[in-house]
Amino acid sequence: MKRNITEVAHVIRSKNSGPFEITFDIMFKTPEWFQFFVEKEIINTALITSLYKVTPQDILAVVHFKPASAIKFTLKRRIPSGSPGETDIYGAQQHAPLLSITFDDLQ
Repeated sequence: MKRNITEVAHVIRSKNSGPFEITFDIMFKTPEWFQFFVEKEIINTALITSLYKVTPQDILAVVHFKPASAIKFTLKRRIPSGSPGETDIYGAQQHAPLLSITFDDLQ
């Protein structure tokens, strides 16, 4: 059965991580869903580069943070926060591509 990430995560957000980086958080509804995503490696470099049209070198970190049942990743910003041409000074509206993630629920 195909499912959408919004069914299993209660928080999907983005925010500044300084003027040159943006971080993304996916916090799962249960530790079991977190573990499922970690074991299946659903959030991976290939997915992130595809969703955000970045190179693997633009991905600064992918972190599995078990205490919060969260997967976090950080990207280099294309344009520094607050610079001319930059469109989201707080980085709070960059999470939208993550909402399209679908996966096979094999349970």
